[in-house]
Amino acid sequence: MHSYPFLSRAPHVRHALAWAALFSLTGAAPQVFAQAESSLPEVTVSSSGLQLGASEMTQPVTVLEGDELVRQRAATLGETLEGEPGITGSHFGAGASRPVIRGMDGARVRVLSDGSQLQDASTVSPDHAVTSEPLLATQIEVLRGPSGLIYGAGAVGGVINVLDARVPTAIPEKGYEGSAELRAGSAARESAGAVALTAGAGNVAMHVEAAARDAGDYRVGSGWSGGGRVPGSFNRTNAGSLGLSWVGSRGYLGMAVTRQNADYGLPGHNHGFEGCGAAGNSLYCASAGHVPGPGGGAQALTQGNVPVVDMSSDRMDIRGELRDPFAGFTVLRLRAGVTDYRHDEIEDGAIATTFRNKAHDLRVELQHAPIAGLRGLVGVQTSQRRFSAVGEEAYVQPTLTRHWGVFALEEYRIGNWHGDWRLEGALRHDQQQAELLDGTARRSHGGASGSLGAVWRFAPGYAAGVNLTRAQRAPTAEELYARGLHLATSTYERGNADLRAEGSRNIDLNLRKTSGDTTFDMTVFRNRIRNYIYGRTLDEYDGLQLLQYSQADATFTGFEGRVRQRLGRNLGLTLFGDSVRARLDGGGQLPRIAPMRAGLRLDASWQSWEGQLEWRQVARQNRVAPFETVTPGYGMLHMGLAYNGRTGGGMPWQIYLNGRNLTNRLAYAHTSFIKDAAPLAGRSVVLGARLSF
Repeated sequence: MHSYPFLSRAPHVRHALAWAALFSLTGAAPQVFAQAESSLPEVTVSSSGLQLGASEMTQPVTVLEGDELVRQRAATLGETLEGEPGITGSHFGAGASRPVIRGMDGARVRVLSDGSQLQDASTVSPDHAVTSEPLLATQIEVLRGPSGLIYGAGAVGGVINVLDARVPTAIPEKGYEGSAELRAGSAARESAGAVALTAGAGNVAMHVEAAARDAGDYRVGSGWSGGGRVPGSFNRTNAGSLGLSWVGSRGYLGMAVTRQNADYGLPGHNHGFEGCGAAGNSLYCASAGHVPGPGGGAQALTQGNVPVVDMSSDRMDIRGELRDPFAGFTVLRLRAGVTDYRHDEIEDGAIATTFRNKAHDLRVELQHAPIAGLRGLVGVQTSQRRFSAVGEEAYVQPTLTRHWGVFALEEYRIGNWHGDWRLEGALRHDQQQAELLDGTARRSHGGASGSLGAVWRFAPGYAAGVNLTRAQRAPTAEELYARGLHLATSTYERGNADLRAEGSRNIDLNLRKTSGDTTFDMTVFRNRIRNYIYGRTLDEYDGLQLLQYSQADATFTGFEGRVRQRLGRNLGLTLFGDSVRARLDGGGQLPRIAPMRAGLRLDASWQSWEGQLEWRQVARQNRVAPFETVTPGYGMLHMGLAYNGRTGGGMPWQIYLNGRNLTNRLAYAHTSFIKDAAPLAGRSVVLGARLSF
């Protein structure tokens, strides 16, 4: 039995618990046993497995939809979500930013497309884009921590499920429905637009959608020594999808094909490191006269033209749902995907490196009828990924990764839901095999994972939750077999074929209030990981680092939350923030961990108008790993304004104006490999219009 000594080792967690208690005893207390004056609208969480409402979840969850999603959407998934407590982005220029949850990124954060795993190359390196277009998303769900166990035990950071309408699930009531949106931004001279249309009759529905974006190099805050704009930070993307479904009285079965293209630059790419290598635990760059040995000392190497990523992804999705498929089961769900991903890294007009990822995945769930008060599901999941890199930066040999898993999720409710408990348990077993395609190496990993959770609704609008998870993550093929120079991140990476599976033990404590003048959602967590896999820096030379994938026990501790106080019928004030500490148990910090953040947001609405004014403060990050530099803190002012109306035919429309970093503050993202070469964007104003029909 393992203990979780929160109070003795995590003073900032004690502070979070104290704040939670204070809020529940002040503005919240008078509402405990009274009828709630107002309630937040309940949102169904598709990735919960059992189609639960957000307030019923045992684990912390964030759902973006509707106007809030329109307001926060950006060019990448990381930028779209980075304002949410506990979530930041990896920030690799403007074309690639993957979400970082509670200090974890890469394969530890699983990105889904309506329950099916995205198969791109974004887990391999932060300069590879996530193949998900925020402009076409209808809802984004974030499950923090390893609570999304049914989607993979390796997602110890969390699960992000991006919902879309590419496979129709119903026939539109009036025969058709859709939306169109146009927007323009000032920081990168960006223009973007999206259109979606679903039409159907009888039992057949068809969906078509498209999006495009054209953005130049973005402008940074005032005072940057590199100039006014980040060279090579442009981003041009387009995506299109065509879907067809058969819809019946008991469910649907459909298919969609999607094509996504992107051209974006790679800021900070240093050509001067070409020809560098590793000898033992030291770097050498013979062309620059640097011989093996610890440290550096030579002059900085020159930087050539910025390389360009030319990416294309072809994906086919099959989705289906059948209610009452056979005796004893209420729902059968099917998710399958086939992906052909490729991107070329082009330097001086020629292809330097080509990355390919051919993959497929299949997921089947069966939700059973209640048995002795238990409601739940069982399922199976399998995937195969054939990844290769050919060219100058082929630092990973071609690999084949096969994976399969079985899982079960059950819930039990005690008494009346308006007063008592909801209990949840999940089990999963995974098996993975990763091998080099030349047959010289093969590694297999497997293991069982489980979670237990409970949520107690002890008064109208109040809920307290606890979630305990023990999960295992198998090392990725890149962590096992990488060996070579990676100029995009200025690293020489070495894998370790002897890596063992990680084992994490996580606890989440959550307190939330969803009705009344005061609402809040607060979480404290602690995640202890045995054999944590990370890139340990062994040597550094003028910015080039030698990374050795290594293992050591590590602990992640932190809190995240928000509190909103209604100040009147049309006015509200929200306080939000997060913090995470990530340390090796043997001493030392882990690299690129986001600093503490706090913010204050004022929101208002009047007739057809709505607006927000927000100040976000990010602390200085001085808890750094070896060879890592301190990142200064900063504050940013954001605003949003929208006007909602209807056409003469009753179709809703919206015009919005969003401003970010209005004080034009120069800021750097500590989570980024290229923070100094690509600071965050400066003052930006986005004007957009959206029509639904």
